[in-house]
Amino acid sequence: MTRRRVLVTGASAGIGRALATVYAAEGWDLILTARRKAPLDALAAELSAAHSCDARVILADLGVEGAADQLAADIQAQGLTVDGLINNAGFSRTEGFLKTPPEDQQAMIRVMLTVPVQLSRALVPGMVERSFGRVLNVASLAGRMPATGGDTLYGPIKSFMIKASQGLWLEMRGTGVHVTALCPGYTLTEFHDVNGTREEVSSAYPSWMWQTADHVARVGWRACEANRPQVTPGVMNNLMAGLAKHLPDGMALSMVGGHAKRLKRI
Repeated sequence: MTRRRVLVTGASAGIGRALATVYAAEGWDLILTARRKAPLDALAAELSAAHSCDARVILADLGVEGAADQLAADIQAQGLTVDGLINNAGFSRTEGFLKTPPEDQQAMIRVMLTVPVQLSRALVPGMVERSFGRVLNVASLAGRMPATGGDTLYGPIKSFMIKASQGLWLEMRGTGVHVTALCPGYTLTEFHDVNGTREEVSSAYPSWMWQTADHVARVGWRACEANRPQVTPGVMNNLMAGLAKHLPDGMALSMVGGHAKRLKRI
């Protein structure tokens, strides 16, 4: 039996690494991509040894224009078939809209919005032809909440990914291709270290609100296998999103505005 292969973007750490580990444990071969070679090589060796999978590493800086086309070309050049796509790569800038350099804003939009659309457009047709596919888009609880100041673009980008995933899920019904938007809340990864908010978020929220990347990845795997269009790990995260959805706009914005002030973003 031919093994399935999944492409994981942003696989070098955090939720991406955890998702790669889950898929390897479930019998998938891997294509791991990110900017950093050393952690990808180490992860590929670790998962190959632990799960007897074929783990390929393809370096890509998805913030560069044309990166998605180049990644697809590199995959094709190696003769690899992609049966699963995990759009996980992402980052945020919390300095505020006017203080964030325009090139950083463009990179955020490209990595977390443009590239997932381009990779899906490039790889999903083959999945449909083979009557099997998995697309897991790592969005965020932020995409289900009112936007916050400071990281002004992050929430709206994640909202787009949720809506786009839902639309693609509708289109893929009956094709054998599953599509899921994974919407984690606060997760213990490098993400907050990279954007410099680890101390603020750790003090702003109690430990019971935090989840591990391994737990989030397993929830995402199960939801995608069940072909759920969206999943948010954690009862409290779902309660907050539901509350925000039903509050009047002014009250909801005041709520998230208080959150931003606690994190010293505005």
